[in-house]
Amino acid sequence: MPVAALLLAATALNTAAPTAAVSTQMTPLSSAARDKINTLIGRMTLKEKAGQLSIFGVDQKNLAQRVADGEVGGTNGMLPAKAQGRQLPDYIRHMQDLAVHSRLGIPMWFMGDTIHGFRVTFPEPLALAATWHPSLVSRVMRASAEEATASGVNWTFAPMVDIGRDPRWGRVVEGAGEDPFLDEAITGAATFGFQGRSLSAADTMLATAKHLVGYGAVQGGRDYNAVNLSTRELKSVYLPPFQHVVKRGIGSVMAAFISLNDRPTTADGALINGTLRRDFGFGGVVVSDYDAVAQLQQHGIAASPRQAARLAFDAGVDIDLHSGTYLAQLPALVRAGKVSEKALDAAVRRVLAMKWRLGLFADPYRYLHAKTLIPHKAEHVTLARKSAEQSMVLLENHGVLPLKPNVGSVAVIGPLADDRADLLGPVHALGQPDRVVSILDGLRQNAPKGTQITYAQGVPVDGEDTQGIAQAVAVAKAAKVAVVVVGESNAMIGEGHSRSRITLPGRQRALLKAIKATGTPMVVVLVSGRAMALPWLHDHADALLDAWIPGEQGGPAVANVLFGKAEPGGRLPVTFPRDLGQVPLYYSYRPTGRPYNPADSYTTHYVDVANSPLYPFGYGLSYTQFAFGKVTLDHTTLGAHDVLHASVKLTNTGRRAGTEVVQLYVHQKVGQTNPPVRLLRGFKRVHLAAGASTTVKFMLPRSAFAWWDWNNHKVVAPGDYEVYIGANAQASNKADLHID
Repeated sequence: MPVAALLLAATALNTAAPTAAVSTQMTPLSSAARDKINTLIGRMTLKEKAGQLSIFGVDQKNLAQRVADGEVGGTNGMLPAKAQGRQLPDYIRHMQDLAVHSRLGIPMWFMGDTIHGFRVTFPEPLALAATWHPSLVSRVMRASAEEATASGVNWTFAPMVDIGRDPRWGRVVEGAGEDPFLDEAITGAATFGFQGRSLSAADTMLATAKHLVGYGAVQGGRDYNAVNLSTRELKSVYLPPFQHVVKRGIGSVMAAFISLNDRPTTADGALINGTLRRDFGFGGVVVSDYDAVAQLQQHGIAASPRQAARLAFDAGVDIDLHSGTYLAQLPALVRAGKVSEKALDAAVRRVLAMKWRLGLFADPYRYLHAKTLIPHKAEHVTLARKSAEQSMVLLENHGVLPLKPNVGSVAVIGPLADDRADLLGPVHALGQPDRVVSILDGLRQNAPKGTQITYAQGVPVDGEDTQGIAQAVAVAKAAKVAVVVVGESNAMIGEGHSRSRITLPGRQRALLKAIKATGTPMVVVLVSGRAMALPWLHDHADALLDAWIPGEQGGPAVANVLFGKAEPGGRLPVTFPRDLGQVPLYYSYRPTGRPYNPADSYTTHYVDVANSPLYPFGYGLSYTQFAFGKVTLDHTTLGAHDVLHASVKLTNTGRRAGTEVVQLYVHQKVGQTNPPVRLLRGFKRVHLAAGASTTVKFMLPRSAFAWWDWNNHKVVAPGDYEVYIGANAQASNKADLHID
């Protein structure tokens, strides 16, 4: 798609259902391709076969020699821009030269974590999920793939489709939130953005669904911890996004390196060979997580590297990422009769087939032609700003925002106001801090002419230093409004960075209290990679804008939103708790036999905090107001072959144009297993002029009402249902439906 079309499409507001989305076509290989691959496999030594199932990083000793010997299938860990003293494209060309001049000349593939941009850094995936705009997410990943492939990178370990319901977990920032339906829409769109209609195009790249499965449910929210989930929870919450991206044509799946129900997933054949390959019909390649094959020994199920290799291979893991265990152990296992060479050949065939689909056999350098390094493209920078604007969620606004053009003076305060590196977020490929526009600079550059911008840091992100609060107070007192930018640094989010607390770190709350005490209206901008517990801000901020980790254009995006040049377009993809003690907290909980009754202490509740969230899933304010009419269904009784059409009248009752994310939820009143109180089954972004109305329509197949019976079969049970349509998961407008 031309870049001009990308930017035009980025303003489109109707969101298609996930099931209607376009997929990558994994067409069968031609007979000539199959013959070529079979001929290669017939000529390969056991060492060369094991090498095709091995990926090594630039930290591997004698990597170049191993490539020249045909013992490496691909490399990872090449980012940032320089690898072994070379520019990335030069490094990739050098390694590919070695591969194509090896005995069999099999081309390598090159992996780089391209999860939210490559050269241009877009908002983090959780922020992109907050747009509730799959087509925009697809365009972001398309731009990322264009940049990555022009540097020679043809495989990314993204999207992360893990459901994240515990904000302590650092990697929640890499996913699409707490809900499977929204997750499917966002990650399915990301998959198509990376892969396009065909992997053979020179600007598309292989995508990877990670991490199979349940990684987001680690105990205590602590990264790499064990996971225990019921079969029904796996089937209803954690597996559906994987099944969806498989249907969308994703070419790779990464096994998680956690233990799931006492079995490390890297060695779980029932999961990989059974659920993924047999039940979901996945025909691509399965890759381990980083060193996960070797770590089967630490898990306590393998006594040696050889046993670890056999367990992982027998379970269906095609590729060993980084550890070298396959290369060292598989040949001996085959010679000893512990692993069949037929099974080894099948795994190699899957790898070579995927390389063929990427076009590497036709031209090993297809990702390094002409364009080489795409410069910092203006069109992609514009897309980064637009996506950041549409991801930001307005949580509070007590008449302060948007700031008036004649505001006169703005005090910009806080540890993240003049920060660049932390706006990039973790895993930012070739993103560079010097290309980031800080929030302070964004306000300076985009504030109305004549606006005086002053600045004080106040306190650092973490630590006990409060010496700067006095200066911050003085700056706030001298201004008409204070914009206080607080939140988390990169060291507190992402892989390996779980937190035991989800409040503002350090002395940031002390800074906020001091600014509030000045009487100057206080607009708080939150920079974070997770849901946070912020009851004090809920009660005291004059306005609260969640900017997430907004990427390199975060500064201009925040400025445009604060001054009303853009509206805050995001809605929460995760529930915000009042307190850590509520975690995990999500909207689709099960009912209890003793629902909360304030008059009865023997009902489910806390004695020290309300049950309800601080901000519910789907929540977000606009700069205008919307009114929802009556929910209308075209059927009151749904038959076996009927499709339900639901609609609601939406009116912009405010004084300016705006966008609402209209959300549809369903609830089964009585089921064999107690069904969740609500399940998201549709959403649309709708833009309306001031005073305008429209009828928002949804089409729901009968399957939208399916849930799990006692035997863990997904069925549409006859009975009574409710259909809710509104602005978040707590919508009250509903209509009743009976299903025969």
